[in-house]
Amino acid sequence: MKIEKTYIPLLFFTCVSLGILIGGFINYPTSTVDSGKNDYKTKLNKLINFIDTEYVDDVKTDSIVNLTVTNILANLDPHSVYIPASEQTAVAENMKGDFVGIGVNFYTYNDSIAIIKPIENGPAQKAGIKEGDRILYADNFKLFGKKLENKVLYSKLKGEKDSEVMLTIFRKSENKILKIRVKRDVIPIKSIDVAILINKTTGYIKINRFAETTGTEFHKALLQLKKSNINSLVIDLRENGGGFMEVASQIADELLKDNELIVFTKNKKGSIEKTFATDIGDFETGKVAILIDENSASASEILAGAIQDNDRGTIIGRRSFGKGLVQREMDFDDGSAVRLTIARYYTPSGRSIQKAYTKGDSKDYYKESEDRFENGELYAKDKIKIADSLKFKTKKGRIVYGGGGIVPDVFVPLEVEKGWESLEYILQSGVVGHFVFEELDQKNNFLKGLSFQDFQLKMENNTLYNASFQKYLSKNGLQFNFGKNNEIVNRYLTAEFARQLFGENQYYQIILKKDKMIESVLKN
Repeated sequence: MKIEKTYIPLLFFTCVSLGILIGGFINYPTSTVDSGKNDYKTKLNKLINFIDTEYVDDVKTDSIVNLTVTNILANLDPHSVYIPASEQTAVAENMKGDFVGIGVNFYTYNDSIAIIKPIENGPAQKAGIKEGDRILYADNFKLFGKKLENKVLYSKLKGEKDSEVMLTIFRKSENKILKIRVKRDVIPIKSIDVAILINKTTGYIKINRFAETTGTEFHKALLQLKKSNINSLVIDLRENGGGFMEVASQIADELLKDNELIVFTKNKKGSIEKTFATDIGDFETGKVAILIDENSASASEILAGAIQDNDRGTIIGRRSFGKGLVQREMDFDDGSAVRLTIARYYTPSGRSIQKAYTKGDSKDYYKESEDRFENGELYAKDKIKIADSLKFKTKKGRIVYGGGGIVPDVFVPLEVEKGWESLEYILQSGVVGHFVFEELDQKNNFLKGLSFQDFQLKMENNTLYNASFQKYLSKNGLQFNFGKNNEIVNRYLTAEFARQLFGENQYYQIILKKDKMIESVLKN
């Protein structure tokens, strides 16, 4: 992709693009300014020192500083935030796309660490760890029978590359206690969940976030699908909250022709930076469909906006979140960080899709998402509030609207019955995975040992587990009568059983079968 910079007015300074984190992260140069007699800039330091030396009781001044920084940023905009050191490591690993550890998916079940599945070809799997195993000790540190904070647990399982940890394992399937030494290694955190064919000529790629590695992952996935001679591509951005803007631009470059505008940003000084596609894309012809929903945000909206405004493909789903602000991250020596909004981004037609907010009031900003349930927008396109004053035109002259997210070309309502909206989000949460694990953990579960084909035949139109899942939710404080949603519940349960028994590809083969957005793609 090509980047063009415009300066309004002419300003002679260098802008260095470093990508973005959660919806926009362009790293403008840091300047050093002589504060002179700007006493207001020293007030905070003086106050902290005063409290530290004179206050009658002992006070942790670092907590005061954290609170102060948080409150300052809260008065700017909803996306300028402070990230404590305790959270920043996990955030950074997630966006980097890897970490060093033993490589297992696990959760705390009955006060023990239960392995849902070891990561394929990861250190734990290579050492012989199996799904259903319980980790009792990491070296001599006891992990069962007590509630551990995540940071303590992770500190025992993560570590330096090639360092070793001796795990004491209880293998329930064999009623044995084993000692297994595992050498830690780099574990990739995939941002491409799956790349499969949904029919003979249509490829499907699911992107869960835009991390540093996503562009490379997407390129490999696309080339693999092209070997099957696809002429249509579906990119699923549902539930994708964003990530690096630069990576969203890389993916758009795969789809757009040379010199087509992808996105542009404008900062407080009026500097505009434009990003254009190049001639190196691997899918510049052929049909494209982008799937979005109310939780598709920032970098997801950049990609969807670029495709829509260039008339490159069809946007299918529901109105996206509406985040058009760009953040830059500044790290502190204690491991914490501040993510500060430093620019706005605009789609090729000139749209800002940032929804309205009041400085210092993020509550109403995030409540807007809840309002979509109440006003019926998630079930009818004509309920979407569109500002007629924010009309823009695509490359071919179609009318699109700014403000408050990307409005899809083809609207697809929520699958669950109206009034049951929260059920759809529960079905996409980790609760389903935990339920399925506990069912498979039963000694005589009849699904074990079946081929995938036989599994599908057994589970087809079989609501055997629906009642058990309903009881499971009730036990955990969630009261549901599935009513007319039994078929959807069964599809999600069947897909999760397939994931844990067979793998990610099999999960998507089932979950996409009766997916309303996929059905809409195949109709158009």
